[in-house]
Amino acid sequence: MKRRDFFKKFSSIALLGSIPVVLKANNYKPEYNWKMVTTWPKNFPGLGTGAEYLAELIQKLSGGRIKVTVYGAGELVPAFEIFDAVSSGVAELGHGSAYYWKGKNDIFQFFSTVPFGMTANEMNAWLYKGGGLKLWEQAYFDFNLVPMAAGNTGVQMGGWFNKEINSLSDLKGLKMRIPGLGGEVLRRAGGTPVNLPGGELFTALKTGTIDATEWVNPYNDLAFGLHKAAKYYYYPGWHEPGTTLECFINKNKFAELPEDLKEIVKGAAKIANLDMLCEYISRNNDALQILQNKHKVEIRPYPKEVLEELYNISKTVVKELSLKNNFAKEVYNSYTSFQEKTKNWNDISIKAYLDI
Repeated sequence: MKRRDFFKKFSSIALLGSIPVVLKANNYKPEYNWKMVTTWPKNFPGLGTGAEYLAELIQKLSGGRIKVTVYGAGELVPAFEIFDAVSSGVAELGHGSAYYWKGKNDIFQFFSTVPFGMTANEMNAWLYKGGGLKLWEQAYFDFNLVPMAAGNTGVQMGGWFNKEINSLSDLKGLKMRIPGLGGEVLRRAGGTPVNLPGGELFTALKTGTIDATEWVNPYNDLAFGLHKAAKYYYYPGWHEPGTTLECFINKNKFAELPEDLKEIVKGAAKIANLDMLCEYISRNNDALQILQNKHKVEIRPYPKEVLEELYNISKTVVKELSLKNNFAKEVYNSYTSFQEKTKNWNDISIKAYLDI
């Protein structure tokens, strides 16, 4: 009996550690049939495929007890309506990023990305070990949702433009697709932020509906063909230094799961979170070389003075969020204090190494 208990415990560890297991999902009849709605085009590289990977992982690690069917943006509900769809129970899971729901609560944006904020590794550390995830769960509680980190794009690019950006004045009057807090910073700099789902970006930029756009980074931007609609590609992505992608689950549906399946879903989200970041790191440079060498895209850095001015505006915008209420102040203090703590270490570790 003791040996049987040992192997039972070992099997559970193997599942969450993504060690190959002998369970075959198609030998089991699903006990839970779930729908996942996403903000991404179906099977779009990195983002859409990340949602598919999470769905497959949940099914495999649960031994087929949970089956998840994924719907791309617009297939079941429009891209920006998935939050309400999962909250109300139309679907059990959603896959997106928290800054899309700032209309529900501005504080959600801290759980996605903050201009000049934390990188992917820092975000993961804050969420898993710095209290960020508990605050996120508290923020979504009244919306009947349980949030989990389920991916990260890493540092993004600064955007696609059809004119040079030499000073802050070049941003004035500019209609740019840029979501979240980055959009508010652009507004304060004199531009006009526009929030569009990814599937509409190429046409909007090509037809002049918008003057500029940011999307993700070379891997995704090449897939959308944005180089065919704009000439200049700027870096770095000051507005999204480490964007967390989320999986949120209808709270009532999650509560129905037995404890082992709850842990499997949470473990699958952690695995998917790491997997997506690894995919972007591995694919970005190859895509960058294609854009630069084959398509002759002009890749340019933002001028230092532009970044400095955007940084100062960002500090004001983010600070203002903390003044909304006590919970906003709590999230702001947690985020900024953790970032400062990691910065002190990064200065003599990662930064010092990269500067060699």
